[in-house]
Amino acid sequence: MEINKFSDIIGVVTNEAIPEGRFVLVTSNNAGTYDFGSRADLMGIKLPNTTTEAARAYYVAAFAQDNRSLPIFQPTPSYAYQLRSGWGVGADNVPIVGSTVYLTHPGNMIGQTIPSGELALAMGGGIFTIPSGSYIANANLETPGTFVAAGDTASDGAADAGKPKYSATKAVAQVERYNSETGALTIRTLVP
Repeated sequence: MEINKFSDIIGVVTNEAIPEGRFVLVTSNNAGTYDFGSRADLMGIKLPNTTTEAARAYYVAAFAQDNRSLPIFQPTPSYAYQLRSGWGVGADNVPIVGSTVYLTHPGNMIGQTIPSGELALAMGGGIFTIPSGSYIANANLETPGTFVAAGDTASDGAADAGKPKYSATKAVAQVERYNSETGALTIRTLVP
């Protein structure tokens, strides 16, 4: 997803694994504590399960930007007997099992998923470019001004929950432009 413009950002915690660029519903979070601080005071986000929830999904999920140096290990390997959250004695740190290693920040790559329980951003009131395959295809979406709704689990299936889709009446966004060469869809979210 490409962020072209935004006017409203909320720091949140993901209640489930959410692909970047999906419409999300702001709710309470189930994160609890984390290291020496707490994430319990932050709101949570989740993908819409019903059409009622999809109608209130005005925010787009994005990776939180941070100052972690590269590479990023997700999740960070944890060895209780090691120093510095799992990084201590070299021979005991390898092989790394169960972690994804990012050499580029995942927010700078297309098609990445924000893991459950991670810090994220809920962005509203903005313009976003969604790559091909990250929205529910419909020929009507190629027309600027077309209404866009959020997909939900009940109507569209779990794999398409939160994806932008065509709507004749209810909308959380409108089409700004469609790139016929790349299939990228640029949408403007509507503030409730």
